[in-house]
Amino acid sequence: MDMRKIYFFTCTIKDWIPLLGDDSRKQILIDSMTFLEKEGKLKIYAFVIMPNHFHAVLEMLEYNGKESPIASFKKYTSRMLIKSIKSDSLLKRFKVNEKDRAYRIWKEKSRAVEMYTPDVVFQKLDYIHHNPVTGKWNLADDYLGYPFSSASFYQTLEDPFGFLSHIKDRV
Repeated sequence: MDMRKIYFFTCTIKDWIPLLGDDSRKQILIDSMTFLEKEGKLKIYAFVIMPNHFHAVLEMLEYNGKESPIASFKKYTSRMLIKSIKSDSLLKRFKVNEKDRAYRIWKEKSRAVEMYTPDVVFQKLDYIHHNPVTGKWNLADDYLGYPFSSASFYQTLEDPFGFLSHIKDRV
């Protein structure tokens, strides 16, 4: 991923385990986005936190020390999510035999697709915002009512998280 380009970003929990079903764990991702936005490292235009994955439309602005803001996001959230796991049987599901870590929370490869046109950007916004009520997911009665998403921001222009930027300011 390059700086100053808009991406549709997806990060998935290892083995699609629904680790993010707990609201306190969703808050870990929100805290990380808040920090990176306040530090001027990341712009978040849209997001949704699902039980086993996370989607965002975002732009990396500058490195966070020697690492990209996305690397910082994944590292911090991994560490905090591991700390949040109280069950040994659940923790074992994330155990890995790797040189640089004992546990892996996120699948090794995240998906980042650069978006070149406003039409594609708005298609991805729609996809992200409807994800909680599409297919097997019934996380809310209405997509605007799902609290771990930027959907209501695009309806009301009120940012309940304090870190969102409107995509129309960029495209």
